[in-house]
Amino acid sequence: MAKINKIWAREILDSRGIPTVETACQLNDGKVNVSSVPAGTSTGTHEALELRDTDNPRYLGKGVLTAVENVNNTLGPAIVGMDPTLQVDIDNKLISVDGTENKSKYGANAILSISEVITKSGAAANNKPLYWWVNYLAQVQGIKASLVIPTPTFNMINGGQHGAGNLDFQEFHVLPASNKNFSQGLQMCAEIYMTIGQDLIRKGAIHSVGIEGGYAPNLFTNADALEVLVESIKMTKYALGRDVFLGLDAAANSFYKNGEYSIRDKSSPLDDDQLMEYYKTINQEYKLAFLEDPLNEDAWDSWKKIYNEMAAEITIIGDDILATNPKRLQKAIEEKVCNGILVKPNQVGTVTETLNVIKMAKNANWKIMVSHRSGETNDAFIADFAVGVGANYAKFGAPARGERVAKYNRLSAIESELRYLKL
Repeated sequence: MAKINKIWAREILDSRGIPTVETACQLNDGKVNVSSVPAGTSTGTHEALELRDTDNPRYLGKGVLTAVENVNNTLGPAIVGMDPTLQVDIDNKLISVDGTENKSKYGANAILSISEVITKSGAAANNKPLYWWVNYLAQVQGIKASLVIPTPTFNMINGGQHGAGNLDFQEFHVLPASNKNFSQGLQMCAEIYMTIGQDLIRKGAIHSVGIEGGYAPNLFTNADALEVLVESIKMTKYALGRDVFLGLDAAANSFYKNGEYSIRDKSSPLDDDQLMEYYKTINQEYKLAFLEDPLNEDAWDSWKKIYNEMAAEITIIGDDILATNPKRLQKAIEEKVCNGILVKPNQVGTVTETLNVIKMAKNANWKIMVSHRSGETNDAFIADFAVGVGANYAKFGAPARGERVAKYNRLSAIESELRYLKL
């Protein structure tokens, strides 16, 4: 039987140059696995706590040495000697040692780094691919999931906190039709991405990229960004509404203040109802596949309204309002405010808790979109995870920047393995 021999962590940098936690696990047969955790820029207030060294001026107070020490001195030693295939037992042990609801004692970044490396170690102990092992863990938790590649959704234009102060809405997406296989979808959207860059250059617009790899152009309105996408798609051999579709992550928290929403498309601030009417206009024009975080994270009554009025024709995805939190998800299911969930393991803190949230959402017949974070590493764990849980969508940023491409390349590798290997 495999056993955990040693756990240790160190501080590394994420894709923004900000520290994060990387943790290694050695098994008693000598096998070593490593996992690093991402961090968000646009974060909801209901997420598990990411522990930072705020009192230490190094890295402008964003270091994670305390979280690293928590892995090395407390959390790691607590699970040494345990069987790495017992994911639930190990995650429950980590939760118990921390003892807080939001992982605030030892940090969700410290806890998740261990939880994920244990998943990798469990796969290694069974000589199975990581996605296969995640699928096994999902099945054990009661999730009915097949090994399929999720539809990728590509963040082509970055605004909000991911851009350069250029746009209010945070992410403007292009995603392939669901009847395309992953390789076809990747090729189409990469070609569209390159065409967007060429179009922006032709217009004399800024064509530098934001922190998730999408372009961050100097446009006048949010609708202009959607028009750039439509125009660029027309310049390719692909057809909008047949080969590819558009998606929008508004991230409304970022432009909400004092009960109103301020967007450059309108001359005066909007209330919830007025903003909803604007979304309806956008959807009529562009036929969005999904709309994420259209309203602020605590506007439950307005979320109900937008669900009732738009969910029949579009997937309303909750991120900040849900924060991969089972209590908030249960409320959202009961009150019918969404029909899709953005799943981010670092919002809740362990693999087991993330699986439980996915099970709840799947049982409610919601769409599952597994997501990266803006502060990423080259670790492709989330790609295997998305495949293993049978997610509908994978949201990993633009088809650019190494930390994003690492996930898409991993999905490509898994697609090949599923075709040629008998698992």
